Amino acid sequence: MAKVKDILTSKKATRIVLWLAGALAVVALVVCITFGFSKRFSGDSSDDNRVVVDVVAGDTLSKILSNYGLTHNDINSIAATLRTKAGIGGLRANRDKIEFLRDGETGPVSKIVIIPSPWRRIELTCNEAGIWDCNSVDIQRDTRLVYRQGEILDGDSFYLAGNRAGIPAGILADVYDLLAFEMDFERDVRAGQKFSVVYEENYSEGKKVDNGSVVVVSFDALRGNVKMYRYKKSDNTIGYYDPNGNGAIKSLKRTPINNARVTSSFSTRRKHPVLGFTRAHKGVDFRAPTGTPIPSAGAGRVVARGYNRGHGNFIKIRHNGTFETLYAHLSKFVKNVKVGTVVKQGQIIGYAGATGLATGPHLHYEVIKDGKHVNPMTVKLPAINNLDATNKKSFLEYRETLDKAIEGLIKNPKAYIQM
Repeated sequence: MAKVKDILTSKKATRIVLWLAGALAVVALVVCITFGFSKRFSGDSSDDNRVVVDVVAGDTLSKILSNYGLTHNDINSIAATLRTKAGIGGLRANRDKIEFLRDGETGPVSKIVIIPSPWRRIELTCNEAGIWDCNSVDIQRDTRLVYRQGEILDGDSFYLAGNRAGIPAGILADVYDLLAFEMDFERDVRAGQKFSVVYEENYSEGKKVDNGSVVVVSFDALRGNVKMYRYKKSDNTIGYYDPNGNGAIKSLKRTPINNARVTSSFSTRRKHPVLGFTRAHKGVDFRAPTGTPIPSAGAGRVVARGYNRGHGNFIKIRHNGTFETLYAHLSKFVKNVKVGTVVKQGQIIGYAGATGLATGPHLHYEVIKDGKHVNPMTVKLPAINNLDATNKKSFLEYRETLDKAIEGLIKNPKAYIQM
């Protein structure tokens, strides 16, 4: 009997232990949920009456406002005010934030602040009649110009050299887009070439928030130094100009696809990889996996879209009275880009493929000038948005001042120019 009693006691003790473990687990879960909820809805609150909400997937304005005790009428009034006065029709997950301020610890919400970006606040307040109104507040940026320089080493790509120089990826992409009007990054990049970039860093309350625009870019290309300055004209339009004040942005890009490798150059005599005999290759081929988006090299109007045995699926765009471009071997077209469609520079018109006479997926790109095929990599392209006499004089003064400031940054790369 003693042994049986010991066994029963042991089982009872086991049940008690399991019950306690379960109870502790429930308490821990409640604490975690409460802590997680509190963490999400309190943010970095330095005021007990202020709560910050990070908008996450599945959140709606109505849902969040309801959680803070706002009535159905309040929610409708706030939503209507945001649409009409702030241009906000909804919340964006993982981007927007909402602040709630109360009158006292238990008082009603007296102010709501929606933060759609680090540089803008939408402040909502309710008057004694229960009517909500909003005020948009632009947050002043502390903009600083920083200088980075690099050099192409053996085996480097421009991106690799830029990363090593400490240039952010987004800035590198912008620089690539600018230089693509003048350079072929597959053929023009060589070891020993030097480059530099001056770009904006935006700060708020002493903390860096994001990067701004490329202000100056310089690259020692094969055809000579390419240099561009960002400048705002008297009418507040912004463009990029060479050191003499001539428009640096060309009407066409030499390489429509960023960072694409040239697999076959323009030639008057080339052995065709499919047909086997020699004939002119009237364009440049860029390696591109099937489905790669193909942008228009310049603004213009689609004058042809179809299929033929050689080009496969192709699109032809007329840019002005002088230039046309053709894009061949596409896997498919963008549906709303048809004959007669006006396209912008950089607008996606189709996707790379291997239709027609092609040994693999790529883009065949042609430039036609006055009805004759020309080499996209060497043809002189017209600039757009040139400066008039008054703006040119102002630009040259601005460029001289900026160049002197950059000399200081070259001597002390860790310094910056306060804008």
